[in-house]
Amino acid sequence: MRSGKWMMLALLLGVAPLSAWALATDKQQPIRIEADSAFIDDAKGTALYRGNVHYAQGSTHLEADEVTVYSADRQKVDKVVATGKPATFRQRPDNADDDMRGQAERIEYFAADQRVVLEGDAHLWQRKNEFAGSRIEYETAKETVKALKSGSDQGRVQVIIQPRQQSAAPPVKPKP
Repeated sequence: MRSGKWMMLALLLGVAPLSAWALATDKQQPIRIEADSAFIDDAKGTALYRGNVHYAQGSTHLEADEVTVYSADRQKVDKVVATGKPATFRQRPDNADDDMRGQAERIEYFAADQRVVLEGDAHLWQRKNEFAGSRIEYETAKETVKALKSGSDQGRVQVIIQPRQQSAAPPVKPKP
């Protein structure tokens, strides 16, 4: 691989594609990718990883059969597409005690609008809540989730929301 290709790879991966909803410190961590093959197309601004792909940066972990990273200006990541049976991710949001997890046949991350789209038997676990459907859209900046079923899908969207834990009130002392 020419040194220019290594530079392109560094530029494509220099911005953590999934870091918008992860720990603030994740983007300062090194990115580690393992795959059976990698193909970087400098002219098109793409990097394609195939075969048992493992992506890790800080608390962010992505596993898929194939991952494509898109960067139109080769300075920042525009979009990441992961496919698998299923493709999975997990990461720890700031101020959270547990990881956010998701899985689907296709996971797309759009950096500009900080949006994650899970398609094909999609599941998202956020805290102890669960969302399932054919398509789930999660807007990280707004912290909104939209779950949909496909037109041909006979199933329905499923949402499980756990009750909020109430803080224990101090016992009331009886008046003498």
